Amino acid sequence: MKRTATELPLHLMLIPGVIVTLIYAYGPMAGIVMAFQKFRPTLGFLKSEWIGFENFYYVFHLPDTIQVIWNTFFIALLKVIFGLIVPLALALLVNEVRKTWFQRTMQTSVFLPFFLSWTVLGGVLFEIFSLKGPVNGLIEAFGAEPIMFMGSNGWFRTILVSSDVWKGMGYNMIIFLAAITSINPNLYEAAEVDGAGKWKQMLHITLPGMAPIIILLTTLSLGGLLNAGFEQILILYHPLVYQSSDVIDTFVYRMGIFDQQYGPAAAIGLFKSVVSTVLVGVSYWMAFRFSDYRIF
Repeated sequence: MKRTATELPLHLMLIPGVIVTLIYAYGPMAGIVMAFQKFRPTLGFLKSEWIGFENFYYVFHLPDTIQVIWNTFFIALLKVIFGLIVPLALALLVNEVRKTWFQRTMQTSVFLPFFLSWTVLGGVLFEIFSLKGPVNGLIEAFGAEPIMFMGSNGWFRTILVSSDVWKGMGYNMIIFLAAITSINPNLYEAAEVDGAGKWKQMLHITLPGMAPIIILLTTLSLGGLLNAGFEQILILYHPLVYQSSDVIDTFVYRMGIFDQQYGPAAAIGLFKSVVSTVLVGVSYWMAFRFSDYRIF
């Protein structure tokens, strides 16, 4: 009874957050019913015609659907891989800097892009990779023809992945640096006595010491394999690069908002949600299995 009275104020503080979550997160889930209806806004959920799985059949027989699913998986996978490798390498390099002021300056400068929105960064990328931008200016200086980076299916996916990694690498770098600081410094002193150089110390002390956090971040990131970055792609892409950059989220957006095919849009969105739920469950099981990570 005493414990309940003590925790009551804490539970009361949760009420506003719970209400907002119920309204904006769980309330819209009622719209899932559109995936099984020939939905008409004028009729609403209750009066629209129920058509079962016809929307799913229609969506998965569209010529673009398989390409969209592949784009989503491939772009997200590249972001996961390079989003872990690049911050890890950067953390190992920054950790070797002995000047404290330079190390902190590097951490701050690398972390700053994380706070910028894709609206701002999208404009920057368009200016940098435009036909008259600095990149093409450098290419022309060497006597080559300018490249239409933002309109090329061959280049656009590379720009998507590299810009996303650049924006988010500071966040994971801080996590990796924190993992490095938890390693017992006596191990490095013993390694130096045994004649191990920096490379050997990194291979046999630093990386094994960071293994739990590397495994944890890797397994948790698997749950987002169908989240390729809606905001980034929506701001940067256009019809010329749909073939290489159109993902499930942008496909649903165009189908639902512009084409007003609410039922098929809800169907492909529901498909993504179900697969993502399975992936999240698997990733958390793997995190528990390999690094003893628990949510509760």
